[in-house]
Amino acid sequence: MKKYVKIFLIIVASIIVFVLLYFNINKNKKEFNKVEIDTKEENYSSNIINGVNYTSKDSKGNEYIINAEKGEIDITNSNVIYLTDVNALIKLDNSENVTVTSNFGKYNINNYNTIFSKNVIIKYLNNKITADYADFSIGRNSMIISKNVIYNNSENILKSDTISINIETKDTKIFMHETNKKVNIKSLD
Repeated sequence: MKKYVKIFLIIVASIIVFVLLYFNINKNKKEFNKVEIDTKEENYSSNIINGVNYTSKDSKGNEYIINAEKGEIDITNSNVIYLTDVNALIKLDNSENVTVTSNFGKYNINNYNTIFSKNVIIKYLNNKITADYADFSIGRNSMIISKNVIYNNSENILKSDTISINIETKDTKIFMHETNKKVNIKSLD
């Protein structure tokens, strides 16, 4: 009888040890899976760049410097970076500098084209242009400013739908999209 009790106790002890090991192994597997998920999330967030700074220079000596508080690389096109809190400086050869600030931007690292959006402010000499949208292209040699455009200097305030500026020649076109609407100009004299 003592022999059967010992065998029974050994079997029960073995079952308890097996059950404890089984639950401990499953717990470790769940923790391991959690680590894998966390790693995947870290890889996804690695397309965020803090303190973005790009500088480019064209063959004519014009320099373009863009800074942003944060950038996010487009997952489908790694040449495109979406920017937040953007500051740009356009140093034109034989001309004064142009500064551009905006809440957001879209920058192409191959051709340096930049779209500025929301609270766009462009300053050149004593001229200031505010708008919701600006498209700057070194390749096109132009800046197209649109949506709620207000241009002002010490003499005038002008409201229009779009201002198109040739960066090289400084030729400027100011126009409305609808032919029955006119550009609003107010003299400050």
